[in-house]
Amino acid sequence: MKIGFIGLGNVGGKLSGSLIRNGHDVWVHDLNAEFVAEKVAAGAHDGHGPARLMQDCDAVITCLPSPAASAAVMAEMLPHVGPGKIWMEMSTTDEAEVKRIGAQVIEAGGAAVDCPVSGGCHRADTGNISIFAGCDRATFERILPLLTTMGRRVLHTGDLGSASILKVITNYLATANLVSCAEALTVAKGAGMDLGVAYEAIAISSGTSFVHETESQVILNGSRDISFTMDLVAKDIGLFQSVADRAGVPLQLNPLLIDIFNDGIARFGPRELSPNIIKRLEEVTGLDVTAPGFPAEMTDDEPEEKGAEVIVRR
Repeated sequence: MKIGFIGLGNVGGKLSGSLIRNGHDVWVHDLNAEFVAEKVAAGAHDGHGPARLMQDCDAVITCLPSPAASAAVMAEMLPHVGPGKIWMEMSTTDEAEVKRIGAQVIEAGGAAVDCPVSGGCHRADTGNISIFAGCDRATFERILPLLTTMGRRVLHTGDLGSASILKVITNYLATANLVSCAEALTVAKGAGMDLGVAYEAIAISSGTSFVHETESQVILNGSRDISFTMDLVAKDIGLFQSVADRAGVPLQLNPLLIDIFNDGIARFGPRELSPNIIKRLEEVTGLDVTAPGFPAEMTDDEPEEKGAEVIVRR
């Protein structure tokens, strides 16, 4: 299968790298020519733009920063969609938007999949990230070898759009975890606790979480580097709010999280690293919530393995 990959940023660069590293025929495109050159040097081919990729490839993956960016790229590709073509949307996007564009792809004879990832850029880099896939079962079977190359755990979530809903739900939970970890660590520091001890106490307790075990470490290091920024968090929890609003579910916590990150963006800028939301607390308290012995970036210490479908319990 000839694969097109559009969007070679923090996540897309790593996902495409897994495909290239494992011998797939990959053709790439990005507005940043340096990113394209890096992938070509690693064994990919220059795709020469979205339209050309859809013309020449069996499946085209988009991994872009916003629904608007995906819509612009798809506008170039749609005239070239036909029977046998597959569009795979790996961006974190709006369920309604992926359904709108997906319907156009299907009407033209192609197949559409929303297949966002979850688990952090460090796991995307090793092919060990988790992937949700929303599409018909026949299409899922066709793309499963690609998904199990890019990810360790692959879940068929149902119809087109279902994966995007679940992705923003999980990102909402990660955001809530991040803010609560920031508050917990700041309180520990203010109460005079050894932050290394506090980290371990949380990690072995009922209060632990994936976010604590990963992001709390780079918070305490001081780098706060998870290759994810405040504007992206704001986008994701905004998308979650849209899902809740369409479902008629009145939320209390998410609107507060939106306010917290909007304030963080106003103070520190949209491209500030997301764990630096803790700086709001450090500034008001005068505390330095760092400790020795923690890593500057998250790394995945599991060896790369071919993934597998997660079977839902019935």
